[in-house]
Amino acid sequence: MKKILLFSFLGIILDQISKFLISIFMELNTSLPIIDGFFHLTHVQNFGAAFSILDGNRFFFILVALLSLCVIYFVFIKNKTLKKLDILTYSLLIGGILGNLIDRIVLGYVIDFFDFTFGTYAFPVFNIADIMIVSAVILIIYTIIKEEQNGNH
Repeated sequence: MKKILLFSFLGIILDQISKFLISIFMELNTSLPIIDGFFHLTHVQNFGAAFSILDGNRFFFILVALLSLCVIYFVFIKNKTLKKLDILTYSLLIGGILGNLIDRIVLGYVIDFFDFTFGTYAFPVFNIADIMIVSAVILIIYTIIKEEQNGNH
C-alpha cells in the first residue's frame, strides 16, 4: 500500500502543478497552439465529467469519487498480494481520481487544458488526472484479457 500511496502522490503533484501553471500563465478560455490544427493548450473549467456530462453536479462527482476510492481500497487492494502491474494500475487510478477530486472540492470545477483536434473532430479537453484514469482503465482491461487467456478468471 505504501508504494501505491507514493506513486499516487507523485501523480497528484504532477497533475496539480500542471493545473496551477495553466491557471497562472493562461487566461481562462484562451488557447495556445502547440501543433496548429492538431494540439493546443486550452485553459477551460469543467463543471461536469468527460464531455461535460452531468454539468454542474459537483457534489455528485465528489460522492462518486469518494465511493470509488473506498471500493478500490476495500475490494481490490486491502489484504491482497499485488503484482507490480497492479500497483501501477491502482496508483494511476487513485492519483487521477484524487487529482480531479481536489479541484472539485477546492475550486468547484476541474481545470482541463490538453486540447486535440482530429480533422473536424475536436476531442474533449482533458488533464493529467484524466490521462492517469484512462491509463489505469486500459491496464485493467489488459489485465482482465491476459487473465482470461491464461484461464485465471
